[in-house]
Amino acid sequence: MFGPAHHPPALLDLVGDPVLTLRADLTALRANPAAREWLGGDAAEGWRLLRQAAGSRLETWLREAARAIDAGLMPPLAPPLKLADGQRATLHLLRERPNWLLHARLSAADPGEPPLAEWLALSPLPLLLADAVGGALLRHNAAFDALCASPPRHLNDLPDLLQALLGWHRGVPLPALMAQRAQDGPLLTEAEFVDPQGRQRWLQARLRLWRHDGRALLLATLEDQSTLHERDLAHQQLDALMDTAAVGLATFQPEAGWLKSHRKGSPFKNGAKQPVSSLQGINRDIVEPASLPEFERLQRALKKGDAVEVRYAVRHPELGRRWLLTRVAPGLLAGGRRSTSVVTLDVTAQAQAENALLLRAESERAVLDSVLVGIVTVGPGGIEWMNRSARRMFGCELEDVQGQPMGVLAPEDDEHAFHAEPGAEVFECRLRGRDGREFWVIGNAVQTPREDGATQLTYALLDIDRRRQAEAQSRLAQASLARIIEGAPLAITLHEAQSLRIVKCNQAAATLAGRPEAALLGGTPAELFGAEQGAKVVADMREALESQTVVQREYQMPAGSATRVWDARLLHLAAGNDTPELLLMVASDVTEQRAAEQARLQAAISQRELLVREVHHRIKNNLQGVAGLLQQIAARRPEVAPVLKEAVGQVQAIAQVYGLQVGATGPLVLKRVFDAIVGSVQRMQGRVITTATEGGALMDDWCLPEAEAIPIALSLNELLGNALKHSDGAQVRCQLICDPAGVTIEMVNPGRLPEGFVLQNVKSGVSGLGLVRALLPRRSAILSLEQAGDDVVCRLELIPPSVVHNPATKSSFS
Repeated sequence: MFGPAHHPPALLDLVGDPVLTLRADLTALRANPAAREWLGGDAAEGWRLLRQAAGSRLETWLREAARAIDAGLMPPLAPPLKLADGQRATLHLLRERPNWLLHARLSAADPGEPPLAEWLALSPLPLLLADAVGGALLRHNAAFDALCASPPRHLNDLPDLLQALLGWHRGVPLPALMAQRAQDGPLLTEAEFVDPQGRQRWLQARLRLWRHDGRALLLATLEDQSTLHERDLAHQQLDALMDTAAVGLATFQPEAGWLKSHRKGSPFKNGAKQPVSSLQGINRDIVEPASLPEFERLQRALKKGDAVEVRYAVRHPELGRRWLLTRVAPGLLAGGRRSTSVVTLDVTAQAQAENALLLRAESERAVLDSVLVGIVTVGPGGIEWMNRSARRMFGCELEDVQGQPMGVLAPEDDEHAFHAEPGAEVFECRLRGRDGREFWVIGNAVQTPREDGATQLTYALLDIDRRRQAEAQSRLAQASLARIIEGAPLAITLHEAQSLRIVKCNQAAATLAGRPEAALLGGTPAELFGAEQGAKVVADMREALESQTVVQREYQMPAGSATRVWDARLLHLAAGNDTPELLLMVASDVTEQRAAEQARLQAAISQRELLVREVHHRIKNNLQGVAGLLQQIAARRPEVAPVLKEAVGQVQAIAQVYGLQVGATGPLVLKRVFDAIVGSVQRMQGRVITTATEGGALMDDWCLPEAEAIPIALSLNELLGNALKHSDGAQVRCQLICDPAGVTIEMVNPGRLPEGFVLQNVKSGVSGLGLVRALLPRRSAILSLEQAGDDVVCRLELIPPSVVHNPATKSSFS
């Protein structure tokens, strides 16, 4: 990973992992070569397709990580992404204002179980998976395709004989196949079939019907039984061959002794004590094609009676490929008749050993041909062999330089390593290719003996021209990075991980500390940020060393009479075995930015409060207008006047609450709501209510939340109206009691409750006690009605959260 400092594109191009520069809307702006290789030539389109394929998980993480980083918090871990090529990608998001950096780490995923297609491709037998009802071919391998003239898609596309082998006839499966049960064995079918190459094969099919989720699938395996039929024929041919030629065909193995041929068994069966005559009329079909010329030479010698020694290979049905050595020795019998003695030896072990040596030599050449080191073999006659890397290195083929001295590949310099006597030490020299290109290599030469007694030289050469170019580019990149760090407007310092002392800093960091760069080197964070912030900075640096992500902090720095705000990013730099651990700190002055943000926030808050006050004022005016209209209707319609009068009281109560909210911020003081509702009820009823308060300083401490102000105001309006209604013109008393636990409103009026009255039995409604029970919060408001002599006492107890402490006061009860 790398820090959040501004990185030039050339520097990001040196990073081996994919790195994307994202805009503020998280679309791709720039990509390094590794990212373009990962996402394609159009990295922006590749990034868009990756986000679309990953779905909501990636989008949710991008948004949450961006918000966390901007808030100075630890971003959440990215969800692992499984790519189409089996790789997995782990993403990291970093801030590089005004853009973002997205770093991707690619890793190979667990291959898991091989797919069905791999099993089909691995099997040498023809395999088939088909829909047993519809006949559609679902899967088949290349061995099955070899049985068909063209790639089939349906069972009906196959030849009739092959359809019958697979249990398919005239577009429907055979009844015997459909009647197959799970516990039954596979259904076997056999037939002689002519493949597209014209070869006759005796095929055996094993059929299995697999039912799952209402589907019936046909699994078929075809096996070529032709070799079993040909094996017995080969036995007969070998016996006839030996009898016709009148020679003894015997094989001697050191570990098993003589092996002889039997007419009813293997021609190389163990336990043979004497050879049998079986090299007469050999069938050419069992001879390997490469050995046919030698076998024909043997036949001619047998016919002519010439002495000959022939080695050839046969493909035996049971023993496989065998190498035979046959010696033909003509002679005369005592009676003067001509005779021929034939001795055949099994030299398979010797041939296999020779082939193993050849294969080993070819394997070694193949390995040497695949390595990245150029290898050249030079014998007494000049260059004898070059591997692929050497041919690519010198820009020529072996035929171009074969037989020439090694110096043809070197500049004309008598002291060059190719012209001088080779030594055991490693040399480094400049070479010239056949195309004129000159480059540097490092290598050595080894002398080895040859079979003819001479010696040969083997040169191993490694092209280091690219390494030298990379080293030069690395030095240029480091110099560019040093210039960028020195000229950057950000304060950049590099600290030793253990002591946190400064090992490198730029001019901006020196300006921050108010000291020269040379004086800061070897200093502590306290010397950079001052003693007041030093301990906090050290703690933050220790946290960053233990973390794998960027740690962001803000520090208040005094600058004369003002205070500057510095935004610092801390990153633990991973180190190699020989590199000490370091901590990178990048700090920027964000004082003006924070001041602008605070000014915008205050302006937004002021605008919102102004809008809220205006809305409350208009609502109050509209409600009062509604109340006036209802009163006019009540004056014109006396029959509905009582009902409208009650509605007018409710509307006036709501208007009183909105009127109190005009010019107020935060919750409403309960005492003001109480006074406003009592005054409204008195004006509406034309009567006087005696009020009293108890609680002193707590009167201004208890407030009504905005969500509870209107329900409680309406409830108080209904309770006071109900008390006046049932008092028969007598005096009604109302008392507001405040204590540290909550608020109690007690209303007393002369009267008597109905016999058997229970408040809980009152149903919710739109007026009176029903409306009060519907409006009051159930858990934080308690309403009671009881008879006290000739008076009815109504108590409304409010506890938090129906009432809250005034945030503007400093009450000890809050």
